[in-house]
Amino acid sequence: MKPPTRLGALFFMNVEPIKALIQQNNSFVLTTHVNPDGDGLGCELALARVLRKLGKHATIINHSETPEQYLWLDPAKEILHFSPEQHTELLSRADVIVVLDTNHPDRLRSMKDALLNSNAVKAVIDHHLDADSFAQHYLINDDATSTGEIVYHLILSLDNALIDKEIARCLYTAIMTDTGSFRFPRTDPETHHIVAHLLECGADPTEIFSNVYEQWSSGRMRLLGEVLDSMKLAYDGKLAYVVCTRNMFEATGTTEVETDNFTSYPMSVRGVVVGMLINEMPNGVKISFRSKGEIPINKLANEFGGGGHLNAAGARIYNISLDDALRAVIEKAKKYVNAK
Repeated sequence: MKPPTRLGALFFMNVEPIKALIQQNNSFVLTTHVNPDGDGLGCELALARVLRKLGKHATIINHSETPEQYLWLDPAKEILHFSPEQHTELLSRADVIVVLDTNHPDRLRSMKDALLNSNAVKAVIDHHLDADSFAQHYLINDDATSTGEIVYHLILSLDNALIDKEIARCLYTAIMTDTGSFRFPRTDPETHHIVAHLLECGADPTEIFSNVYEQWSSGRMRLLGEVLDSMKLAYDGKLAYVVCTRNMFEATGTTEVETDNFTSYPMSVRGVVVGMLINEMPNGVKISFRSKGEIPINKLANEFGGGGHLNAAGARIYNISLDDALRAVIEKAKKYVNAK
């Protein structure tokens, strides 16, 4: 099969500076956002392997430890958990730092200062809107289903023959998780062309799906039960939301990481056009927003200092009680729920 090239002329204009960085430098540090997901982790691992195949030195360092459901993707344990004492110097000596699947340094948490103070060239590869201006190079396409799709095209632009079984597995994981297993609105024929190419390169869809979605802890399943029991509706059943309290996390021995994909449940209720997951944190709340159709849920997230895509976004609100956050968010959601 001929590899697809959907992203078009603009992408390939923007990709040239990134290609030049890869070709002209030797030492790379790759990182992604706090609480990394399959897209961020898959992109890091795929790009690191590509860089090494090209004779480069690549190190992956993240603020957060790798979630348990993705440990299988990194059997060599090459993803490092950031330690200022151990890794600040490494970031300062790198030729290039590549930030994947986020375009805001705040989302790098403990790594932010070390990254911003480094003399390394910074490059961002992402598919989210409203990039912060902290890097020299940006490869962003908010029409892409995932950052994995952008990294896939970047690799093809370097050399069609670079994608092997391991890289295909990482990219498939990235795209599968960020498309909701190929069911979110941006999934189109081109997405499936890309995935077909990855299957030809050795990705095993059964293995990947099982490792990501069928290896949950018993605590996570108990938490899900409590979350479903918390579901409430508003605005004539057009808005549904679920809540994870600190007590629920403690009682089930879980963390916010294990609420991954919980937003799919309120969105599954007939008649719902906006769904929310509210996680109570030690110093505030974290909210995941979802919507259907043309409802710009990212604008609702913007009202609380967050952001994201048209139909999927998030925000963190600090120094607020769960009850106060719920009241504020539900009140502001009204105009989006009722929008034509």
